[in-house]
Amino acid sequence: MSRRVVVTGMGVLSPVGNTLEAFWNSLTEGRSGTGLNTQFDTEKFSSKVAAELKDFDPGEFIDAKELRRMDPFVQYAVCASDMAVKHAGLDLNQLDLDRAGVVIGSGIGGLHSVESQKEVLDAKGPRRISPFLIPMLIINMGSGMVSMRYGFRGPNTSVTTACATGNHAIGDAFRIIQRDEADIMITGGTEASITPLGVGGFCAMKALSTRNDEPESCSRPFDKTRDGFVMGEGSGIIILEELEHAKKRGAEIYAELVGYGMSADAFHMTMPAPEGRGAQEAMNLAMKDAGIAKDEVDYINAHGTSTEYNDKNESQAIRILFNSNADSIPVSSTKSMTGHLLGAAGAVEFATIVMVLKHGIIPPTINYETPDPECDLDYVPNTAREKPVKVAMSNSFGFGGHNAVLVARRFE
Repeated sequence: MSRRVVVTGMGVLSPVGNTLEAFWNSLTEGRSGTGLNTQFDTEKFSSKVAAELKDFDPGEFIDAKELRRMDPFVQYAVCASDMAVKHAGLDLNQLDLDRAGVVIGSGIGGLHSVESQKEVLDAKGPRRISPFLIPMLIINMGSGMVSMRYGFRGPNTSVTTACATGNHAIGDAFRIIQRDEADIMITGGTEASITPLGVGGFCAMKALSTRNDEPESCSRPFDKTRDGFVMGEGSGIIILEELEHAKKRGAEIYAELVGYGMSADAFHMTMPAPEGRGAQEAMNLAMKDAGIAKDEVDYINAHGTSTEYNDKNESQAIRILFNSNADSIPVSSTKSMTGHLLGAAGAVEFATIVMVLKHGIIPPTINYETPDPECDLDYVPNTAREKPVKVAMSNSFGFGGHNAVLVARRFE
């Protein structure tokens, strides 16, 4: 029998709050974190909106010398990990550090460093490139720096599956504990890609919203007038523990992670498979892994990107898979508030379902004004809803056809 895995700590750095409490309050109040992009001159860009971190100072967590050697995506991972470790009440002196590991992913990695050092190369030549460039840009450095910070010597790896990254990282950490390869894992996702090249690349794909005159309402998942997603940044970090390990140290348990399902669309580089076939399979596998029936799912935190095909296909996938139960399941997209955090999205949204299980409040899908006949579920429009939730699901789907679904249960 697999070992039981529980959530004992969370850290969130997001466009709607730089702490778990602020993040959760914003979600339940339906507060938008999107606005005009202030990170660079967007005059020549079709999309001028972004979901940026606000009033965040990494210097509160990391000293100045270390900061210069970390790309922002690593800074975010380290800061959110500090919050999660504190939230979990971990005493590092009481842990077996050989049984403590890290799995943190990113969809894109050190794009800030790539762009800034390309400017150095062009202006001053290769001899002036920072010797820290490669460590700053490689995606595994999020996991690496966090493990060094806490001395965690157990399993250490990284995940890159585009927008499914956060869920895959948490799911992989879940499996590591189940297999008795570790007792505690720091896991999640991190992203900092609101840069000229990052935004320009997504603009070229016509994936971003161009509702520039209404920046706070441009992320509108499932709404018929949706026109693309909004780039977000931040990090979500989760502390997973084997149940008896958590109980032994007297940890507060926020939820139990019970199911993980993953699949591939095997269809197209960026477009989801018709009727969300891969999404259906990942959700079905996650429920099978959790040992739950379709009528036991009380809430789904949707991938819900605010793009035409994702929202339609995810809605169809839920409708087909859950059949007659689909109308009774609240399905909301918190990306309507946070924007799309790419590789960090799944981890931030997993923290969301844990908070839903704990507090019995379902965050809304804001900016929902015009129903789309092809998106016909209960999207919890515009206002949070109080409802006891025992089982919640988090969906994440990424370019390349990657699908990852997590199921959590209220701990009893």
